[in-house]
Amino acid sequence: MAPARPNIRREAEDRLQHLGIDLVSMDWAGSRNRPVIQLRIERSPMGEPPVTVDDCARVSRELESWLDEHEEIPERYVLEVSSPGLERPLTRTRDWERFAGEPVVVVGYGVLAERSSRLEAVLLGLDSEPEPTVRLRLGDGAEVGVPLREIKRAHLLFKWK
Repeated sequence: MAPARPNIRREAEDRLQHLGIDLVSMDWAGSRNRPVIQLRIERSPMGEPPVTVDDCARVSRELESWLDEHEEIPERYVLEVSSPGLERPLTRTRDWERFAGEPVVVVGYGVLAERSSRLEAVLLGLDSEPEPTVRLRLGDGAEVGVPLREIKRAHLLFKWK
């Protein structure tokens, strides 16, 4: 039986909230018998100051006993906890507003804005009506809207100077 991942994510978020930690993403890798649970965390509110190694260790300790007892998690699992990193994924609705003005990479399930399935752009924000739509300024200066439902994944784009 595969774990009910959305439920596990919600439970993990609740457990971390009292530590002043937000769960940015929860990804699953590995196998059914030995899953690798990858967590990216940040401090709340709004990720300041940055996550430290001690924060990651504290989150790991907080979740290990709960995961050990969780009926949907196999006995043998690997828990990886890290900061979101320089190319932080955009996973929550609030991320699209928070990082307005930043360069991003957006990957779609198909072609986005009649251009490509992968767009590099400056994030302008998120419009919620009539449906959640991410506003982007492309390299040629064109401004486009991409419905959130068409986006497979997205992350900040770190530019080396």
